Amino acid sequence: MAEPTDPPPVPERAPLRLRRANRDQVTPIPAYLDALLPDDHLARLLWQAVEQLDLSAFTAELTVHEGGPGRAAADPAVLVALWLYATAQGVTSARTLDRLCVEHIAYIWLCGGVTMNYHSLSDFRTQHVAALDDLMTQVLGRLHHAGLIEFDQVAQDGIRVRASAGAASFHRQATLEQSLAEAEALLA
Repeated sequence: MAEPTDPPPVPERAPLRLRRANRDQVTPIPAYLDALLPDDHLARLLWQAVEQLDLSAFTAELTVHEGGPGRAAADPAVLVALWLYATAQGVTSARTLDRLCVEHIAYIWLCGGVTMNYHSLSDFRTQHVAALDDLMTQVLGRLHHAGLIEFDQVAQDGIRVRASAGAASFHRQATLEQSLAEAEALLA
């Protein structure tokens, strides 16, 4: 009788070579930016408006020049357009706007390949408060008047305002009704 033998050893196979997903890397996605938005998109309309504006108030303090030292500054037209579009959409946070510049097609289109970060966006907003607010009021007011945008919400840019309303401010019905009428007149 033959002696039982062990089964022949299975040859060890090399590990499989697979193309695995790696989502921790930056992958360039070829896209023609101008084809990302329809021709009648609000971002395009705002960009066309910004191209016609005098932006010298935003470039007066820039110190980087062609052939000179320093990194090129972001085009103020891009920054103005971003803040105009963001404000029209109810966005007032530089961090939120920064995130939208890499996640939302309209903001990516407005950037046009110019990289943004929240610090640059915030600095631009705070360094040009009066000029930017005046510009936004004019442009957004005209777009609203033309029926091209709607203000669904009132946005505040994060500035803290001290309120002077105490507990006794609205005790009487007449005072409350007067304040309500004033608020309705303001909104009208």
